[in-house]
Amino acid sequence: MGDAGQPAAPLGVTVVVCAYTERRWPQTRAALRSALGQDPAPQQVLLVVDHNPELAQRAAGELAGTPVEVLESAGSPGLSGARNTGLAAASQPVTVFLDDDAEARPGWLEFLVGPYSDSGVMATGGSVQPRWPQEAARPRWLPHEFDWVVGCSYRGLPETTETVRNPIGASMSMRTSTAVAVGGFDDSVGRVGSNQRGCEETELAIRLTRSRPGAVVLYVPASVVDHHVAPERVKPGYFVRRCWQEGLSKAEVVRLAGSSAGLQRERRHTAITIPTALIRDLRSLVTGDVGAGGRMIATITGLSTAAAGYLTGRARQALTRTESRSVGQLSSSHQPIVSASIPNSPD
Repeated sequence: MGDAGQPAAPLGVTVVVCAYTERRWPQTRAALRSALGQDPAPQQVLLVVDHNPELAQRAAGELAGTPVEVLESAGSPGLSGARNTGLAAASQPVTVFLDDDAEARPGWLEFLVGPYSDSGVMATGGSVQPRWPQEAARPRWLPHEFDWVVGCSYRGLPETTETVRNPIGASMSMRTSTAVAVGGFDDSVGRVGSNQRGCEETELAIRLTRSRPGAVVLYVPASVVDHHVAPERVKPGYFVRRCWQEGLSKAEVVRLAGSSAGLQRERRHTAITIPTALIRDLRSLVTGDVGAGGRMIATITGLSTAAAGYLTGRARQALTRTESRSVGQLSSSHQPIVSASIPNSPD
C-alpha cells in the first residue's frame, strides 16, 4: 500500500474545530482543551466559526492568549464551508477535524495520525462513542447498528484498524494538500446549521481514494472521542427525521460519486448487519427482553425511512434532469425560427 523502506517521520498536525452556535460553547471549549492536551500536541489548532459574528467575537475574546487561532468561515454557510476554511488555513501536512461537541481521549491524536507513515493512507477516522444526556440514558429502543443517527460509531464497523470507505465526521483526518487538490468538501452536500443532512465527508473520502492508485481511508478504533448527544436526539421523531435526511444525502453522494462507491457500505450494512441485528433481537425478545421489540421496530423503520429518502432524492434528481432537458429542447426548437426571420428583416 505504501512505499517500502524506513517508516516516514511523524507528520505535523493541524486540528480544526468548527462551531456555529453559542449554545455549545462550553462543549466547544472542552473540545479545544482535549485537542490541546494531546501528547504529542498538535502544531496548530483552529476554531472556525460558521457565520456567527457574536460567537466569533466571544471566541476571540475568551481564547486570547491561548494557542487557538479563531477564524470566521470564508465559505458558504454550513459545515462544508467552515471545514474548507480550516483546510485552506491549515499549515501542517495532516488536517484533523474534531466536532465542537466531542472530547478527545488521551492518545486520540497519536493513534489517528499514526497510519500516515504509509504513503497510501489518504485519510483516517477514529471511534466516536456516545455521551448520553445526564437526564437520559441510552434509549432501550435504539439499535447499536443505528448509532450513526447520533453521529457515533455503530455496530458493523471494524473492531481493528481496517480500510473503510469514509470516516465519521466527528473525528477524522486527511492529508491537507491532497484534500485541497481534489477540491475540499462539496458545499452542495452536508449540514447547514442544525439541519440533519450529512455525508460531506463520505463524498470527499471517495474523491481522496480516487486521487491516486492504492489510496485508502482507514478506520482506527484505538483513536477515541466522546460525542455529546443532545437531549432532542434521543427521541423517536429525531431518529426518523435523521434517517430520512440520510437517505436524501446518500442520493446526492450517488449523484456526485456514482452508486458503486456511494452505496458500498450501505449495501453491506443492509445485507449483513441489519438482518443479523433483527435475528439477535428476535431471540432476545423471545427470552423476555422487552426492549428488543422496540429495537426491531426502530431497525425496520430506520431502514425503510432511509430507503424512502434515498428514492425520493433520486426521483427529484431525475425530475430536475428531465426539466433541464425540456428547457434545452425548447430553446433549441425556437432557434431556427429566429434564424429564419433574419433574412426577411429589412436592411
